[in-house]
Amino acid sequence: MNQGPTILIVDDDEGHAILIRQNLEIAGLNNRIEHFRDGQAILDFFFTRRDLADETYLVLLDIRMPKVDGIEVLRRLKADPEFRKLPVIMLTTTEDSREVERCHQLGCSVYIQKPVDYDRFAEAIRRIGLLVPLLLVPPLGLP
Repeated sequence: MNQGPTILIVDDDEGHAILIRQNLEIAGLNNRIEHFRDGQAILDFFFTRRDLADETYLVLLDIRMPKVDGIEVLRRLKADPEFRKLPVIMLTTTEDSREVERCHQLGCSVYIQKPVDYDRFAEAIRRIGLLVPLLLVPPLGLP
């Protein structure tokens, strides 16, 4: 049975990544979840592997990360025809309206500000978890 897209959490904050995973599971998701600790790691995942064809992914992407920041990751993914349709949710503490606009111009699917308060953050992630089963995510069409 198809579990839906693999969820790729890209966040250098281990605590945030654990909280995201736990609250997605609390929301009832049984999707495969993988964690990447920096932008370069997720770029390597997509651009160096060729066994991704026909797979579906949903990326939860932080902006402020070491090596390669989330905006640059978004720019590179959306500039590539093979990854252009990949759904990317920006999930970050940044609320700068210029960054929100920039992410949308680059092609993010949704921009969500991480609430600073633990309970509000957990609730925001649970709501994302309720949305995921409703998403129709196209598979990657790699050669």
